[in-house]
Amino acid sequence: MATTTEIRKGVCITFNHDIYMVVDFLHVKPGKGPAFVRTKLKSVTNGRVVDNTFPSGHQIDVVRVERRNFQFLYKDESGYNFMDNETYEQISLPESAIENADLMPTDCQIDILFNAKNNEPLTVNLPASVTLEVTYTEPGIKGDTATNTLKPATVETGAEVRVPLFINKGDKIKVNTETRAYLERTK
Repeated sequence: MATTTEIRKGVCITFNHDIYMVVDFLHVKPGKGPAFVRTKLKSVTNGRVVDNTFPSGHQIDVVRVERRNFQFLYKDESGYNFMDNETYEQISLPESAIENADLMPTDCQIDILFNAKNNEPLTVNLPASVTLEVTYTEPGIKGDTATNTLKPATVETGAEVRVPLFINKGDKIKVNTETRAYLERTK
């Protein structure tokens, strides 16, 4: 057991019968009344974000997690298959455990958080952005770059993202894995 003084970004705690990661926190000492810690917590099992306020000195249960680097191999009927880069062991995770899984290209390097107590995978962290090739989109029109209009495009993983009008089939683009937003065209 620890107290609210142990709260930092990235710390995992047990809260409401689930494991949550601290996304943001703020220690508040008002002029009147006791101090408290305002937190934003993200569930590592389902991705739900909740705001909670802990009184200063409140007992919290810190969960020890391990971050391991994996490589995405392939997808089959059992789920998404990954290989540990150190031990070369393979694991399979269901699609529900991975947020924006359709943006993962083959050989993508990802981090998986494991509960150190029972070695159970908790969540998959994709890189901040990935480079993907556009496999289908309506052809762009030359000189159509003045507006911020977007059109749908299908990328090599089968995901659909919104891209500017000048992007054509075969172009490589960088996509934000959290917001699914187009970032830039790459070579």
